Amino acid sequence: MGATDQGWNMDGSTNTDMKLLACPICFEPFNCEGSEGLDLKEKSRPTFLCQRCKKSYHKRGVFLDLIAMGDTYGYDEYSFLGTGFFRNRVISYVYERGWRSTFKRDGFPGPDEEFTMAKELLRPAAGGVLLDVSCGTGVMSRRFARCGIYSTVFALDFSETMLQQCSEFLKEDDPNNSLNITLVRGDVARLPFPTGTIDAVHAAAALHCWPSPAAAMIEISRVLKPGGVFMATTFLDITGDIPLDMLKPVRQAWRKITRLTFWLESELQNLCESCGLVDYQRIRKNRFIMVSARKST
Repeated sequence: MGATDQGWNMDGSTNTDMKLLACPICFEPFNCEGSEGLDLKEKSRPTFLCQRCKKSYHKRGVFLDLIAMGDTYGYDEYSFLGTGFFRNRVISYVYERGWRSTFKRDGFPGPDEEFTMAKELLRPAAGGVLLDVSCGTGVMSRRFARCGIYSTVFALDFSETMLQQCSEFLKEDDPNNSLNITLVRGDVARLPFPTGTIDAVHAAAALHCWPSPAAAMIEISRVLKPGGVFMATTFLDITGDIPLDMLKPVRQAWRKITRLTFWLESELQNLCESCGLVDYQRIRKNRFIMVSARKST
């Protein structure tokens, strides 16, 4: 039967409204062909069909694959460092088992304190839907789900291996499968959600890896409800905000070679404001910066 009004979490319950997920091509909410309740642990492969463009998407193991090119083989435009690097199984395995702790050298306070800070900035979204983009292994997604403040948590990443690691950590954190969290493979520059349906978007240590930060921020602004909150942490450029024109070509060359964007604070504020976000705030320490802004009403 159609399951337009049904949803799921990790234990197969029907808490999440299906209307919160949409085709990443035309943003039409899905019609799901399959069981009435969807359990990501089952071997069945439910199909999500877009009624407008007729494109179909599927469950793949522990996550829903909502990448527009997800079923296209022999063609991959996501091979550069910022995206392809994190699809490596070894990188995904070591990320939370040692690598992320090295961020403290640049001023990151650590996941627990970052979560406490984020929770305060995201207070206006309490009771609503939270989307954790570029969630990686779910370092913050799992904390958001466990705190019980949000009605639904979506953990979204482009990397299949990161989502698989997130699932493994969820099994350890929540053996009873009681958390209302849904794992989604998606592209931050083409988010699989209808316009104006998300109360909060969070991105931890991610903006510097996005292929096109501007395209991603436009999408984040699109899916946020009026008054919805955006919050992110990232790395500042090692040169800081030194206003020297001679450094500009060096920064541009570095970004072109590495496909990584280490930010000037002025660039982050301009990025938010250019995409319709207001009330920009920031907390910074060394190269660590936490920013927040909200969708204008």
